[in-house]
Amino acid sequence: MVRCTDERRAALAAVLLGTTILTGMPVDAFAQSAPQDASKVPAVKAAKKGSAPRTAPVPAPASAPTVDPDAGAQPIQTIQVKGSERLEPQTVMSYIKLRVGQPYTKSAADAALKDLYSTELFKDVQIDNVDGAVTIQVQENPVVNRIILEGNKRIKDDKILPEIKVSPRQIFTRSKIRADVARIIELYKRQGRYAATVEPKMVSLDQNRVDIVFEITEGDKSKVRQINIIGNEHFSAGELRGEMVTKQARFSRLFSSGTSYDPDRMAFDQQKLRQFYLTQGYADFRVVSAVAELTPDKKDFIITYVVEEGKRYKFGDVKVESQLRDFDGEKMAKNLVMHKGDWYNAKQVEDTIDGLNETAGAFGYAFADVRPQYDRDKENLTMGLTFVIQEAPRVYVERIDINGNTLTQDKVIRREFRLAEGDAFNSLQVKRSTNRIKSLGYFQEKFEVEQKPGTADDRIVLEANVEEKPTGELQLSAGFSSLESFIFQASIKQRNFRGRGQTVGLSGSISRYSKSVEASFVEPYLFDKNVSLGVDIYRRDYNSFNYYNSDRNTTYSQSTTGFQVRAGVPLTEYLTAVGRYTLNYDEVTLDKSTYYSYRVDPDVYQCDPLYAGRYLCDAIGNRLSSIVGLSLIYDRLDNRARPTKGFTASINGDVAGLGGDVKYARLRGNAAQYFPLGKGFIFSLQAEGGVIKGLAGDDVRLTDRFYLGEPQIRGFGIRGVGPRVLRKYITDGVVATKRSDWSDDALGGNYYYMGRAEMEIPLGSGAREMGLRPSIFADVGAVWGVKKPALTQCESGCIPTYYPVGTDGTADTSTTTTSATNSTGQANQATGKFAYNFIEEFVGDTWKPRVAVGIGVNWNSPFGPFRIDFSKALLKQEGDDTKTFTFNVGTQF
Repeated sequence: MVRCTDERRAALAAVLLGTTILTGMPVDAFAQSAPQDASKVPAVKAAKKGSAPRTAPVPAPASAPTVDPDAGAQPIQTIQVKGSERLEPQTVMSYIKLRVGQPYTKSAADAALKDLYSTELFKDVQIDNVDGAVTIQVQENPVVNRIILEGNKRIKDDKILPEIKVSPRQIFTRSKIRADVARIIELYKRQGRYAATVEPKMVSLDQNRVDIVFEITEGDKSKVRQINIIGNEHFSAGELRGEMVTKQARFSRLFSSGTSYDPDRMAFDQQKLRQFYLTQGYADFRVVSAVAELTPDKKDFIITYVVEEGKRYKFGDVKVESQLRDFDGEKMAKNLVMHKGDWYNAKQVEDTIDGLNETAGAFGYAFADVRPQYDRDKENLTMGLTFVIQEAPRVYVERIDINGNTLTQDKVIRREFRLAEGDAFNSLQVKRSTNRIKSLGYFQEKFEVEQKPGTADDRIVLEANVEEKPTGELQLSAGFSSLESFIFQASIKQRNFRGRGQTVGLSGSISRYSKSVEASFVEPYLFDKNVSLGVDIYRRDYNSFNYYNSDRNTTYSQSTTGFQVRAGVPLTEYLTAVGRYTLNYDEVTLDKSTYYSYRVDPDVYQCDPLYAGRYLCDAIGNRLSSIVGLSLIYDRLDNRARPTKGFTASINGDVAGLGGDVKYARLRGNAAQYFPLGKGFIFSLQAEGGVIKGLAGDDVRLTDRFYLGEPQIRGFGIRGVGPRVLRKYITDGVVATKRSDWSDDALGGNYYYMGRAEMEIPLGSGAREMGLRPSIFADVGAVWGVKKPALTQCESGCIPTYYPVGTDGTADTSTTTTSATNSTGQANQATGKFAYNFIEEFVGDTWKPRVAVGIGVNWNSPFGPFRIDFSKALLKQEGDDTKTFTFNVGTQF
């Protein structure tokens, strides 16, 4: 009888699986963490505790005769399979080559063991032979019941489980578990957690089932403690580290993801170093080695770069050789940015190649190939350069393909293309088409129109692979100032309604002084023609206010109900004319019970300047405004939603008087320029101004004037800049000094200007991933040019009014009297109107600038876009209302 011993089975299994066979619970070998380095993986462990150590075999003497261990083998009489539960004996037999009638040998038994273990279906296998009766005793591997993860907080189950190959109802195998442990650890390495360990455990259940538990110890992120640079002579280590994406872990970079170790980022940093040196003229620069060493505690990395700078080169002769008939190489060479004697700059070379390719593309050569030829003179340290423009055929657009749009209709995208199928290719028009599609705001920001070869050499296919994003906006915003307290606004808008490119919106706002509601609709291509149509219907209520005994009272109310219809026609690619018609019905009223009296005329119950002020009494009434307007808009922004470069300007003229009760002419203009400064910095300048004049002898009404404040000029409240009337109350001969104790009415102005300078500051990659975009800004502006209103003074001698009291002691509130007592000497009831004396002041009517500076942050938060601003007014005039803090928040769907 030949029997496969425990030691022999263990050795065979170790050869097949690379580890020890687990035969008991708990299993120490199985519970070990997956090795972090391949060098730490043990080869073959002892098969069984207590077994004799295995020694290397002693070579037989050269003269010793060779003995065949299989000599005299008995033939197999029967083969019986025992211990199989899920597998049929015939299935087990199909995995091996032992058959009845064959001679039973040790080599054949070993081969059968290897074949059965290689199936990974069996936990243990024994083969016995008794006088030709072969018995194969098997113990099947258990079935996985479920997978359990423990200790994972940084990476959730839904991120780990898809990476695990072992799943419920599969056969348990150690090799799969080891592979899954390695996959989990790799996930943590991608997050920079190189100290993470995974300890797999197996919980036995009935019916030969097991639960697999992965006990995870995540550990801290492995930071980059130090970046060493060796071999740099012309640039300091700090300057070179500034060019890298990877940063040293410091307290000031607490929230930066650039301090985590990443092999891909490290490789990118080597390219960044090379790019930096090549832009400084060091054409022979190379990174000799880059080594990242993990500290023993596995918490930090120390990265060391060894560099070789080489010599610094200057440009030699710079030429352009063109094989295209439309290009004169000598003329093009004169317009290049680099010249002989300048320090060599590889970035200028790349930009020149791109510029020449773009120029060729503008003439229809889509596949023009510009190749630089270098002439390096190591003795004189010069780099001669010849740009060779290879011959290429003119190209025509064969087809325009649009992919990825599930909601947006094809025509919405196609109508933004500046090229049609069959047109001559033009790279500038392709770039313009890309910017127009980006400006729709329907797709991903990094969208580009791809160019692919067509069916012939002179054909090209333009492919727009779009990725749609939410175009619905639910916006909630709030602000705070010293006068209006909190203001709340809400709006809902769909900018791609039913995928047709239409915009439908509804908005509303409410505060202590105003409320409004507005519905809008915009069709950018009316009847699929290049004509836009927009309609707005609105109702706006505005209340000025004052204070009386610390209570807020409405001074006057303006209600505007109306609509506007506008149509736009493009005059050129970048210039558009927009005509509009507006019809408004304005109602300006005062609270009669508070501000009306019979004091001026005993027979007429009318607005009393003593209570309301003369300028407000003059504004009361209902008026119809019929306004015709025209705008010219020039737009060369790269992206209307979030511009980074380009220029835009507009001129807007309006004339009221085509019917209605109001007559004026109004002219406004604005412009904005955006400058990309590199490394993510974006600087912008904006300017705006306007003038309004009454026609046919009419004065401009209070409700038609210009007003400035937040949000136009941050640092000031809503309508917080410009002419206003302050009524300051006098108590016991003392004038109130607190603004909250004054009545404050903004009058607006007939002229205004404003400007803004803003710098958007880039943050680290981690902040960019969070959508944080901070900025610093400076706002300036003024509004002025109103006629000084007739003021009301009541420092002494003002006659208060009373409700007359009858003989029965009841006050008649339907009328008023200036007498303090009735005919019988009884005291009349005080109306409560202005129990104190007051003085009125007209302030703020000056062109002198108001200036505010501040910082703000845009954040694309998980719950929607968020904006917060902190501002400080540096220059202000008497009466201006300042404001320090504003924020708004919204969401998208």
